[in-house]
Amino acid sequence: MSLLLETCISLLLVIGGLFGLIGSFGLLKLKTPMQRLHAPTKATTLGVGATLLAAAIAMYWQTGSASWQVVMISVFLFLTAPVSALYLAKTHLHLGKDPLPPTSTKADWAGKRR
Repeated sequence: MSLLLETCISLLLVIGGLFGLIGSFGLLKLKTPMQRLHAPTKATTLGVGATLLAAAIAMYWQTGSASWQVVMISVFLFLTAPVSALYLAKTHLHLGKDPLPPTSTKADWAGKRR
């Protein structure tokens, strides 16, 4: 492998690890459930995405074709993480545990039970 390619893969792996660490730290340190919801779904998704991109680049360099497993993991990750976060947030809103701040318009929050 060329030095530039190895540096790019290493950088993606470090970025992926840092985003995973930030997401895990945010899950532990954020106070409310709605704040804690964003840490694993956003930061960790970016971390795993960067790691999968590094794996895809390395596999393409070695074999000359992209790995279909890496592509499928990426597709499922980027489809399921936002959907699961949406349903967790909607459930939290419908349970009404925490009061929501007022909106800046006359409309109410979407999905709020009346």
